[in-house]
Amino acid sequence: MKHILFLLFVGIISFGFQGEKETQTPKKNDSFSFVFMTDIHLTREREATVGFLQAIDTINKIAPDFALTGGDNIMDALEVSYEGGDSAYTLFDEYIKNLEMPLYSTMGNHEVFGLYEKSGVSPKHKEYGKNMYENRLAKRYYSFDHKNWHFVVLDGIGFTDDRNYFGYVDEKQLKWLEKDLKKAGDNPIIVSIHIPLLSIGAQIMQGPTEAMGVKEIVTNANEVIDILERYNTKIVLQGHLHFLEDINYNGIHYITGGAVSAQWWRGPRFGMEEGFLKVNISGDDFSWEYVDFGWEAAKEEE
Repeated sequence: MKHILFLLFVGIISFGFQGEKETQTPKKNDSFSFVFMTDIHLTREREATVGFLQAIDTINKIAPDFALTGGDNIMDALEVSYEGGDSAYTLFDEYIKNLEMPLYSTMGNHEVFGLYEKSGVSPKHKEYGKNMYENRLAKRYYSFDHKNWHFVVLDGIGFTDDRNYFGYVDEKQLKWLEKDLKKAGDNPIIVSIHIPLLSIGAQIMQGPTEAMGVKEIVTNANEVIDILERYNTKIVLQGHLHFLEDINYNGIHYITGGAVSAQWWRGPRFGMEEGFLKVNISGDDFSWEYVDFGWEAAKEEE
């Protein structure tokens, strides 16, 4: 199965970016690689567990320093009972144990437990909303360093009064982000967030005059981007859209990383196969490629 690589260039927008050249000589032992795998949507249905194991096997053979998820690790916790949410997280935990390197996670909208009223879950439940994710996988936002690079993981999920979600980075995070990036100094920065900060997904998938909806883009992205542009931010890794793009804007590459599940384990989506990003770092330089791990969806009966 061929690797999918977009090569469309529109002004400052480029798909399939293969590296940013810097003049600085790479420091010894600063080279490394990591995998960004987003929108796994693991479920026992559609042979998704078989597909995910195949993705993990491919990642283990590549042997990156670590793996980073882009959110929507599980199929869904938004509209399920406690038993359904617990089962979804348990399944994911069972399978990620097969990874042979450290894993860092980003929160997606489908990780939010019981938000939809149809779930029957009370907001007073101890694991309601983002609590189940933080109890089972990771903090909703945090940072870590690897060699000379600083990584920031953000939570881009906001809640409406009528128990729905939209793209939003809360004020508490924005204040934390500013302080965190100040500590990073001149080190190059990579940010991971599920709902994109910048995308032309709606133009490609729906039509050239279509705008991104409040569920498809971070609604206060300008505030986040304003902070990121004041520091040495190189890449923003994004998910949610099951779409592959690389937008170079004001020196930052906003890379929407496709989807491990592609069309939710039903085959390719907009010509893009099931896959993940492999990001290669050398000094302050980087390049990326989209890795098709070779899984093919079973044909559904009509």
